[in-house]
Amino acid sequence: MKLTRLLPALLLCAGMQAAFAAEPKPMKLDEYLALSGPAPTAHLAYGPAPSQYAELFLPAGTGPFPVAVLVHGGCWTSKFGGITQLRNMAGALAARGIAVWNVEYRRSDEPGGGYPGTYQDMHAALELLAGQAPARKLDLKRMVAVGHSAGGQLVQWMAGRARIPAGSPLYRANPLPMPNVVSLGGLADLRNEAALIKESCGRDTVELAGTPSRERPDVFVDTNAAELAPNGSRTWLVTGEFDTISPPRVAHDYAARVRKLGDAAEVVILPGASHYDEVAASSPAWPRVLEVIETALGMAPAR
Repeated sequence: MKLTRLLPALLLCAGMQAAFAAEPKPMKLDEYLALSGPAPTAHLAYGPAPSQYAELFLPAGTGPFPVAVLVHGGCWTSKFGGITQLRNMAGALAARGIAVWNVEYRRSDEPGGGYPGTYQDMHAALELLAGQAPARKLDLKRMVAVGHSAGGQLVQWMAGRARIPAGSPLYRANPLPMPNVVSLGGLADLRNEAALIKESCGRDTVELAGTPSRERPDVFVDTNAAELAPNGSRTWLVTGEFDTISPPRVAHDYAARVRKLGDAAEVVILPGASHYDEVAASSPAWPRVLEVIETALGMAPAR
């Protein structure tokens, strides 16, 4: 066969190879750990422990600003990064005119972390946010909580805080409402996903929910987000197609459970994305994640 006849086929093959080579690959753990972002506007402590603080990122302008509360993951431990990596997302959100409250907290391998300390830290961080809102021009009526992985569990729990029994160590009267939640690869269902949490994170239920007692025989009554539904919230469960820590099945199962109870839940699957693309503003998945967050804040039309 003459070269002139082969040339179109060779060019086609070369073009296909280039297209495959250019296709982005799902983000890996080491790439996630390398994420960072701009310095916060303010660093504010809500308790005496080194991990009891939040970072405030304020957009340009005079406000009032919508607010995204970010809660990082890391399998509830200090081993896999967290607040530093979410600065990547925080900077991108601030550039869109959204104030960001980036929360650090005591994790299960830190003194005072786990049950009940980690949840008490969420309470304290939100109480500090409410106290800061007037001076910082934060519009808490336009607010969404965004959590990744273990942080997904914590923000989904936030939505149901008003349903925690009065006898629980986690009870708070009249907590700040959190009606909009975006869970990025969240592991929220401590009761039904205990085996997956152990496999993905090496964490046992006792670390996250405490030990049964006569006063508290069911350890999920105040810790498991699904037990605190219905609570009037709307949740977006956003998961990468190739997320192996919290696979898409987890999002679908959780959404089905809370819908039966009367709450709104929407599943969004990110094509080609891993567990880590979900929080990277440099990821091809970011425009869809941003769209979900802005929809939750009333800044974009709902799909």
